[in-house]
Amino acid sequence: MATKSVSLGVAGLAAVVTLAAGVVVGRVLASDSGGDGGDAPAASAIAGTKIDVIVKATESEFWQSMLAGAKKAGTDLGVELDLFGPTSEADIEPQVRLVEDAISRGAKGIVLAPNSSTALNGVIDRARAAGVRVVIVDNAVQTQHDGFIGTDNVKAGAQAGQRLCELITQAGKPDGKVLHESAVSGVQVLIDRFEGFKQGLAEKCPQASIVQTLVNDNDLNKAVGQVNDALTRVPDLAGIFADNNTSGVGTAKAVQEKGVGDRVAVVAFDSDPAEVEAVRTGGIDAIVVQNPFFFGYQGVVEAAMAVAGTNAPQRLDPGAVLVDKSNVDAEELKALLNPPKTKG
Repeated sequence: MATKSVSLGVAGLAAVVTLAAGVVVGRVLASDSGGDGGDAPAASAIAGTKIDVIVKATESEFWQSMLAGAKKAGTDLGVELDLFGPTSEADIEPQVRLVEDAISRGAKGIVLAPNSSTALNGVIDRARAAGVRVVIVDNAVQTQHDGFIGTDNVKAGAQAGQRLCELITQAGKPDGKVLHESAVSGVQVLIDRFEGFKQGLAEKCPQASIVQTLVNDNDLNKAVGQVNDALTRVPDLAGIFADNNTSGVGTAKAVQEKGVGDRVAVVAFDSDPAEVEAVRTGGIDAIVVQNPFFFGYQGVVEAAMAVAGTNAPQRLDPGAVLVDKSNVDAEELKALLNPPKTKG
C-alpha cells in the first residue's frame, strides 16, 4: 500500500475553513463505487461501521469542536459513532482505559487525540493487534497507526515566534525578555511548538531572551497566577508566548488585570471564545489558529477508509492561520474561529 502525505498549509486556507477536503472524501466514501471501483468503497462498506472518537479533554472547547466535526462526519457517512474523552489533558490513564473500552465494545476504528506520545503506545498496539484501525490526531505517537492528522507544530510555532519578534521590535525592544507559559510538560505538540517558536523568534530577534518556562498543568487559575507573578517579578518583560488555549486565556486575564497590554506583547495558540475576545480587546496580540472541527471530521473519514481497506493519507497537515485584530472579524474566518461544539 502506497503512503500518502498531504499538507494543506496556509495557502489552503479556504479548504481548511470550509472543511472541503473532508467533505470531498466523505462524499466519495458515501457514494457507491462504480466501474473498476478505484479507491472508493461501496457505501455498504462504510454505513454502520462502529468508530469511537477519543479526545484529550471533553471540558475544553477546542476538543469539543473536534467532537462536533466527528459527529458531522458520522452523520454524513452513516457510521455508528461514540464520543469520549477524559476531563483534563493531564488524564492519561483514563484515556488508556477509554481505548481499552473501545476494543472491548467492538469498535472497528478509533480516532484518538492522545494525551501522551508514549504512554498510549501499548494500548494502541493492542487495538491494532485486535484488528482495530487507529487514526491519530494532533499529538503523534511512537508506534504504528493507520493515519495521522495534525498541524506541523514546529512550523506553526515559528509563525508565533516571528510575530512576537515583530511586536517587540515595533515596541523598540527587539532584545527584550520573553516568558513561555506552557500547559503541560513532555507533550510532543507543545515541545514542537516551543522549538518552532524559538526558531521563529531568533530569525530576526536573536538578542531576545526567553527567561523562563512556566507549566500550568492546564489549570486556568494557575496560569493567571503564574503570569501575574512573572509580570511583577520581571517588570521589563517584553513578551509572552502561551502555547495552548488555557495558557492563552490565563495570560490574557493576567495582562488585563495588570493593565500592561500596551507594553507586553502576547502571542498564543488556539482559538476558544475567550482567546478570540482577548484579541479584540487587546489582552492577546495574535493567536495561531488550528482547525479542530476538521481534525474530527477528517479523522472519522480516514478511520472509515481504513476499516474499508481504502488507502487514506498517512499524514495530513491542515496548516495554521495567524489571527490578530486586523482579521479577527473577517467573514472568511468566522467558521474557523467559531466552529460548532459538542461534548462526549
